[in-house]
Amino acid sequence: MNGTGIVRTLLQYSDIAVSVLVLLVVAMMIIPLPPPLLDVLLVFNLTFAMVVVLVTMYTTEPLDFGVFPSLLLLTTLLRLALNVSSTRLILLHAYAGEVIEQFGSFVVGGNPVVGFVVFVILVVVQFVVITRGAERVAEVAARFTLDAMPGKQMSIDADLNAGLIDDDEARRRRREIERESDFYGAMDGASKFVKGDAIAAIVITLINIIGGLIVGVLQQGLPLAESLMTYTLLTVGDGLVSQLPALLISVSAGIAVTRAASDVELGSDVASQLLQKPRALYIAAALLLAFGVVPGLPAPPFLILAAASALVARNLSQATATEAAEADRREAEEAEEEKKGPEGPEEMARMLQVDPVAVELGYGLLPLAEEKKGEGLMDRIGLLRRQLATELGMVLPLVRLRDNMTLDANSYAIKLRGVVVAEGELMADRHLAMDPGDAEDDVSGIETVEPAFGLPAKWVASEDTDRAEILGYTVVDPSSVLMTHVAEVLKRHAHELLSRQETKIILDAVSESTPAVVDELVPDVVRLGDIQKVLQNLLREGVPIRDLLTIFETLADYGPMMQDTDRLSEIVRQSLYRTISGQLPVQEGRLRVIILDPAVEQAVLDSLEQTENGTFIALDPDVQASIIRSAQEISNDLLERGVEPVVLCSPTVRFYFRRITEEPVPELKVVSYQEVEPSIEIEAVGKVDLS
Repeated sequence: MNGTGIVRTLLQYSDIAVSVLVLLVVAMMIIPLPPPLLDVLLVFNLTFAMVVVLVTMYTTEPLDFGVFPSLLLLTTLLRLALNVSSTRLILLHAYAGEVIEQFGSFVVGGNPVVGFVVFVILVVVQFVVITRGAERVAEVAARFTLDAMPGKQMSIDADLNAGLIDDDEARRRRREIERESDFYGAMDGASKFVKGDAIAAIVITLINIIGGLIVGVLQQGLPLAESLMTYTLLTVGDGLVSQLPALLISVSAGIAVTRAASDVELGSDVASQLLQKPRALYIAAALLLAFGVVPGLPAPPFLILAAASALVARNLSQATATEAAEADRREAEEAEEEKKGPEGPEEMARMLQVDPVAVELGYGLLPLAEEKKGEGLMDRIGLLRRQLATELGMVLPLVRLRDNMTLDANSYAIKLRGVVVAEGELMADRHLAMDPGDAEDDVSGIETVEPAFGLPAKWVASEDTDRAEILGYTVVDPSSVLMTHVAEVLKRHAHELLSRQETKIILDAVSESTPAVVDELVPDVVRLGDIQKVLQNLLREGVPIRDLLTIFETLADYGPMMQDTDRLSEIVRQSLYRTISGQLPVQEGRLRVIILDPAVEQAVLDSLEQTENGTFIALDPDVQASIIRSAQEISNDLLERGVEPVVLCSPTVRFYFRRITEEPVPELKVVSYQEVEPSIEIEAVGKVDLS
């Protein structure tokens, strides 16, 4: 097996390997180790600590090394196990391997006093400086991270409501916040391991020295000086071998908790930020030169460093000047390109793109768009999109909010694909008051018309809103008036906003839960465009498409038998009869309807013409005018009586009668007998005829 295969095998069974290693580390505290094996483990401990330091330095974000708190515990446990094993060998045999002996003799020159002083310095640096600082930073970071969690969650919710991110991205960000909180909380506790390790190192060293003296003098009969020399050197060597990895791990912990999120590693950040001001190096070079010429101070070190600082500063200044000139050149080229205008196909294509939905505000309405604790227009538009998605069953495109200085100050325009489909006026400093019909008294205000439904209303001053509500008026703030208008426009034109791309997204969503239906349906039975047309026909008459499974199963059943999307839409409507019945004005189990005279139905059926592109109505203009006039008269009469007009007719006529009356009588609902639940009682209150 080659090296790559070994690494792949270790990664595959890493969970087992880590578990076995932890058990072996614990066993080391009980089972004596031979000196050669202890040498290998001590070198491994030092190597592993260096790897951890380097990984920490090359990590761009703290969460990229999220296992570090657990790693601190494991490394601390390994060092303590090695200390126990080395102590056993030192006290039993006065020998603990070549590594400890060389650290005790070569590194500190065979002087136990020097070795002990170096060991104490390392412990003090680790315990007092690095460990204490890292512990404090971890504690503060954990506290600040927990305090910032609600604000970050609200920011994610605001972006989700505004449509800037999708649900998957919101879930990913929430998980990242939770991981960040867990990481800093774990680091706050894990830093105690490093602190305890430093204390344990001092205690173990003192115990080893005292124990060595007792063993050497009392048990082996060595002179006091020889016993002190032998066991102190071995103990100091053991302490140095253990404290170097501990110091490296402490440095890693400090880097991990002080590292801010960045796109590059620590070395690049330090170099780019420390050397970004050449003037600071020039000043440092001047100060070093001044120290170099002061009598009594050694001149060569100061002069060499002064020259090096000046050289680095000069090169940085030249590089900065070159970058600035290059930036100016690029800026000039971009400005020249802007003057020329877009010439390439990509630029022209961007100019041709239009927003599906846009709301443009006059300058007097711009204060409504400002963020006010989640009540700005962007937040409300996001909530509106989610509400309509729940009602209609389709994800509406993003709604762009922008200013338009060509509009009047208090005017706004709602555009669909760059074309104005609705307009209105608001008064940002007033509230809209509408009389529901039972207001007790009149209220002073500016006469107007509610833009969404065309109801008479008044703009009342803010201080008069309480009085208007007491009198029985319905009072609405300007932002709610605008949102109501936008909602009605989006409902009315939802079928126009359902593109093939949105239809494909809907298909993919259904395919995740019920792939069998989608696999059978597309593309063998119907095309994507045909599904889009059926869904558009449903949305055009306000039928929600939330029950996609029923819609697709119906298309799969009847799609092979017919290619006319209008007829398919009618069959789908019959499958959705419960949904359609739920939208009808049923009161106490009774539905008041308008019926069609048989002559009207026959006239409509006789006027149908079959072509290659579908079925069309070729109704005589006089007959069509009579039908529309009769429908308008009955509809107006029912509306005056407070009854919502609903036409009930046969399934073969329903679609075409709806097309005839859709524009002249938009408030008229047209349903067939198969679209009404059998339990609903029907009461005819009018008839459309040709008279």
